[in-house]
Amino acid sequence: MRNETVVIARPEFRRDTNVTKDITVVEQPRPLWEKIWDNAMFRKALVLLVLAAVWEFYARSLNQPLLFPTCSETISALYSGMVSGEIPTRVWYSIRLLLQGYAIGMVLAGLLTAFAISTRVGTDLLETLTSMFNPLPSIALLPLALIWFGLSNGSVIFVLVHSVLWPVALNMHSGFMSVSPTLRMVGRNYGLNGLGLVTKILMPAAFASILTGLKIGWAFAWRTLIAAELVFGASSGSGGLGWFIYENKNLLEITNVFAGLFTVILIGLFIEGVLFKGLERKTIRKWGMQS
Repeated sequence: MRNETVVIARPEFRRDTNVTKDITVVEQPRPLWEKIWDNAMFRKALVLLVLAAVWEFYARSLNQPLLFPTCSETISALYSGMVSGEIPTRVWYSIRLLLQGYAIGMVLAGLLTAFAISTRVGTDLLETLTSMFNPLPSIALLPLALIWFGLSNGSVIFVLVHSVLWPVALNMHSGFMSVSPTLRMVGRNYGLNGLGLVTKILMPAAFASILTGLKIGWAFAWRTLIAAELVFGASSGSGGLGWFIYENKNLLEITNVFAGLFTVILIGLFIEGVLFKGLERKTIRKWGMQS
């Protein structure tokens, strides 16, 4: 008697007996609109166009140019200021001050963070100083800066350093502390310690937090600079973009005021969307630390 395997059909299972081995996958090309919609720059440009249309519609319905000029009038004033060279001159004056304060703030933040991750006293010092000074608005220090440094660019640079130092130091420190002990041990097994361990192990591993701190420091510094120029004014007969806004407010040139504000927004979009996004794409995304 032969042993035969009997297959019992059970209703809770479904078996497809018509499956063939010659199945081919046909790749369908993506529609053009889907490719365009997947582009983040296109979506952001679309958002800006919608906001500009809402701005234009509201300003025309209000019909009070002295209070709220239209988007087209603002763009026209911005174009005139660019052609005349006044706005580029003011922008360069502001950017130059910003870069000085930003660079000094980053260097001080790096030194303070290096001291903090090296010793317990440094950690206590960083935590105490950030608890004291990070909640303090930078613009509130401007009166003291004017007393200490006088009517010079040093006063503005001082408040810029204060606005950059603490958020960058906090994010750098938290990033270094979040590096796994395994990576630290790997670096030490390769004979790395001190500066070599920081530059080759800690900084790449913590770069996502460092980049976040740089973004926050940039945003704080940019708005602090504009606010300081609105309050501080000009030195040596010249001023930056904030002073351009303040001057035109006094002259009741509201369209130029909006053009100055629009320039501030455009610079912010460029720094965030081009410079920081490019740095992010070439570092943490390339390294697989962010999707």
